Formats: sequence, C-alpha cells, structure tokens
Amino acid sequence: MKLFKNLLESVKPQFEEGGKLHKFGPAFNAFETFLFVPGHSAPSGAHIRDGIDLKRTMIMVVIALMPPLFFGMWNLGYQHYTAIGVSSDLMQNFVFGLIKVLPIIIVSYVSGLTVEFIFAIIKKHPVNEGFLVSGMLIPMIMPVNVPLWMVAVATIFAVVIGKEVFGGTGMNLLNPALVARCFLFFAYPASMSGEIWNDLSLEAGQKVIDGYSGATALAILDSDFHLMPSVTDMFFGTMQGSIGETSTLAILIGAVILLYTGIASWRVMISVVIGGLLMGYFFNLVAPASNLNHPMHMPAYYHLLLGGFAFGTVFMATDPVTAAQTETGKYIYGFLIGAFCVMLRVVNPAYPEGMMLSILLMNTFSPLIDYFVVQSNIKKRLSRA
Repeated sequence: MKLFKNLLESVKPQFEEGGKLHKFGPAFNAFETFLFVPGHSAPSGAHIRDGIDLKRTMIMVVIALMPPLFFGMWNLGYQHYTAIGVSSDLMQNFVFGLIKVLPIIIVSYVSGLTVEFIFAIIKKHPVNEGFLVSGMLIPMIMPVNVPLWMVAVATIFAVVIGKEVFGGTGMNLLNPALVARCFLFFAYPASMSGEIWNDLSLEAGQKVIDGYSGATALAILDSDFHLMPSVTDMFFGTMQGSIGETSTLAILIGAVILLYTGIASWRVMISVVIGGLLMGYFFNLVAPASNLNHPMHMPAYYHLLLGGFAFGTVFMATDPVTAAQTETGKYIYGFLIGAFCVMLRVVNPAYPEGMMLSILLMNTFSPLIDYFVVQSNIKKRLSRA
C-alpha cells in the first residue's frame, strides 16, 4: 500500500489548483480517499473524532450485500442447469452466475460513476460516496437477462433524475436504485418480467426440459398461490427471481451485519415485517370462501419470503437518506411500506412486486411523517408547560 500512496502523492500536484489536470481534481480526490483516510481535517467547529466516515459506511453496506450477491450468482447457475436438465456442482453454478452478473455490475458502476465524475467536475465538489452502494444495488434487483444497455440507461437516469437534480448524496428524495428499477419497469416492462431462465437457455441454443417453468413466484401469484415454491425453497432461495432477492437467509446475514455495525435501523426493519404480516392476516380474514386459490388465502408469512420483500426491508427501506428520520416516524414509515406492499400484491396483481412501489411511495411521504411527529412532540411539550 505504501507504493500506491507514494504514487498518488507524486501525481497529486497535477490535480491541485494550478496543475495541468486541476479540472479532474474531484475524480482524483475520490480515488485517493477511497483507498486512504483523508489527510485533511474539518476547518472549524466542534467535531467528534471517529474511525468511520461516509465512505466506510458505504463499504460496510457493500460487504453486507455480498451474501445475497454470491448466493444469487450460485442460484443463477443452479436454475440454468436445472432448466436444461444437466447436473452441476457448486463451482459450475457459481461460475455461470459470475459470468452473467459481472458484466451487469461493471456496466452499473462505469455508467453511474461516469455521471458522478461529470457532475463533480462541473459543480467543483468531491465525488459523492453514495454510488458505492447504489452501483451494487441496481444489478442485484435486476433480472439476469436484462440487456446491458438498459442497465446503463436506467443507471444514468437514476443518478441524474433520482439524485443529482436534488443536490447529490444526502439530498435525494427517492432511493436511486429503486428509481432505476422503476424506470425499466415502466419503460421496458417486457424485459423486466417473463420466464427468465427459459429465455437464457433459448438464447444459448439449449433446449429447456419439459415441465420446467422459468416464471418467478410472484408471476404466478394471481393464478394459484399453491403452485409457488415450497417454504423451504423460498427461505433458502432456490427459486427464480432477481439476482440478489431470492435468498431470505442470505439477506438475513446481511441484516445482521448492518444491525451489528449500527448502520441500519432495526425499527424500520421490524415495522416493515409487522405491517406486511398484519395486512396479510387481514386479507386472510376477508378472503372469498368461493375461491380458495385467490391470493387473499395465501398465508401472510409467504409475503416475507417472496420477491423483494426481504431485500427491500433490509437494504432499501433502511436507506438513511430517504427513510424517516425521527424514531417514531421510522415505525410509521416501515409499517406503511409493509402494508402497502402486500396490498399491491394482492389487490393489484398487475404490479406483483409491490415492494418497489411501496418504498418509493413512502420515500415521498417520509418528510411529511417526520413533520407530523415533530409537531406532535412540540404540542405535547407545550401542553406540559
């Protein structure tokens, strides 16, 4: 590391004010502070000395994303070889998934960071660290057969419209990764649904075995929920779905990392789960007795294991920028996300992945929730006075 440090120090004057490459100073600063602790301190005011900063926080979130990402890679290979009726081992499955997922990750980071660097150079401020996480989240909530050019377009749209127009990291109203998925969901719906592994096998010129369905569990929810994978498959993740969303177990490992390091809010997580369960139980009570295959009859806890519910609960709803900031507001915010997610899935099957829309909806209302919580506290204190 000392070699890299010396190399950076030798070229640093070129990127400082007066140097030949001073316009690209923000880009150089981003690489330097990513690799090493910044060599400057806050110029004024009282500050707390701490070993963690925004970059280290984002890196910790990326580490928490590794269990569902690695499992998702393995599951891609497992689903593919199952679709064509070929036996495979752990490494074959993982390598297949790695080959499919790595280009999506690269396109996401290259397109997103290019936009970040351009905005940093134009606005003459340091590169925002938030895309360290967004660049990984975007590929993980995509189907594996999404065209790479769509990933690039959606990522650029998310960075520009979802974040930079609001002022950059810390100022955005909506979760950028969900903005990217929402953009593709409405602009190119055919590429965001369908029989994913069947399509992949056909593209490779391989025949899918008879009786295999590449449809996701949410895609068949409206027809008959009894046809969905078993609870065990849904929990461990051996089923069809977006790259990083299938394994509830792997996502829970990431949740433990975020909670142990104090980065994510347990209040949001638990309230999302409670909201989803209570709404699911409500539909169980009012389900039509004449149609036992109706989604209202599906056990409430199924929703926790399906689609992006677990992933959204752990990695999206807990976004400290777009979530509610007050402690009471976090409970309300999370509860409504879980409730609206299940409501959308059951009542409006045209949008089976209700988690994306419910989080984006509550992102817009989180400032209002905080406002009413603060006003309520003010009134209580005034009444006591």
